[in-house]
Amino acid sequence: MAEARPTEGLQERPAAGLTRVVHQVEAVDFGERTVYEGGRLTVSPAEAAQILSSPALGEVSVSWASPGSPVRIVKVLDAVEPRTKGPGGGGIFPGFVGPAQPQGRGRTHVLRGAAVVAAGYLPRAQEAVIDMSGPAAALSPLGSTHNLVVEFVPGEGAKWEDVDEAVRRGTLALAARLAEAALDAPLDAVEELPTGPSATAGLPRVGVVTNLQTQGTFKDVFVYGRSFAQALPTLLDPGDLDDGAVVSGQFGHPGLKNPTFMHQNHPVVAELRRRHGKDLDFAGVVISPEPVDADNKQLISVHAARVCAAAGFDAALVTKEGGGNADADVALKMDELEALGIVAVGLFAEMAGTDGTGPSVVVPPSRATAMVSTGNYDDQLVLPAVDRALGGTTVNLVDLPATEELRLPTAVVYCSLSPLGWGHLRCEAAV
Repeated sequence: MAEARPTEGLQERPAAGLTRVVHQVEAVDFGERTVYEGGRLTVSPAEAAQILSSPALGEVSVSWASPGSPVRIVKVLDAVEPRTKGPGGGGIFPGFVGPAQPQGRGRTHVLRGAAVVAAGYLPRAQEAVIDMSGPAAALSPLGSTHNLVVEFVPGEGAKWEDVDEAVRRGTLALAARLAEAALDAPLDAVEELPTGPSATAGLPRVGVVTNLQTQGTFKDVFVYGRSFAQALPTLLDPGDLDDGAVVSGQFGHPGLKNPTFMHQNHPVVAELRRRHGKDLDFAGVVISPEPVDADNKQLISVHAARVCAAAGFDAALVTKEGGGNADADVALKMDELEALGIVAVGLFAEMAGTDGTGPSVVVPPSRATAMVSTGNYDDQLVLPAVDRALGGTTVNLVDLPATEELRLPTAVVYCSLSPLGWGHLRCEAAV
């Protein structure tokens, strides 16, 4: 009888580290088949509708919105970058498309320059806008991507919670299918992502603490397919973010929202990876819930700081999701990190009023002092009229047709004040 080997019967583990295989989307179209050839992504509307079909959805449709086109997307819910690890997804978006098993290793195919965007009404969802042209286009990361916009009508008698879940699962599955179309296509770039400690001794170990908004249905974030609301802070492999282990299910504060797309492309993580082994040692990512009550905020903040200390962080950048309530989550964590001797830097959007003179942070830290502004939530914008709107016919915040010229606060523009570090806005003292 052959001697049993310790790994017999276990799934073969991929090699350490994650490789992104990048396919650049330069043009988009609709056709009879979903294919990717020569930089052009063609989508079959019939196949997309089949992937999105659910008893909770009465109707679904898809439309393209490309950079520079006079199109406005309103009532934006989530956005997802198409990615896959193989046929059928190969484990991408674990807990939704793939099984809830650890990812972040092996090869991940990325359709860069494209996104699947869900848009429509859900309870508690605040009005969110993406302009594909005009001054607001540059304020959203989705203003420069070819967006396959998913619109939906709830099924008769369907519960809103079921509609929400159906849209989420369908959007993720569709994103995986689009990326699958490029599996055999020539690649445009290969990105080997650093893993493990740097070979350069003596560098400061710098990590990220990313707060996930967890305030109930329609304002929740999922990790490996599960709500993170009742979890404690967790040290996560950065590669898990790339493979969609963190999925957004929260639809508040559009300018401060971190859609799935942004978790997949976490800007602070990207910068620390770029500098890894040069002037710092990237120490990892700690994800943390954002409770609504003060006692749990304090408890979670202490645990987050302890996890960072156990992981050997010398410094941490702290990001958030949401409005003023979430300022407390950042401030408390910054103070607890500093109390343990870990340098803390917080990213905050300011809520300083239309003239910029109001108190900028709802809950500031009492001990930590390093803070980065990502812009003023209340700053007013004028969005020119457009030819076409997707996601709805009216912008409810101002009760105007979605195609008209609109005067809106920056807070309404999707990801415009990104507390994950994307963006081009800041605040500074007037001269």
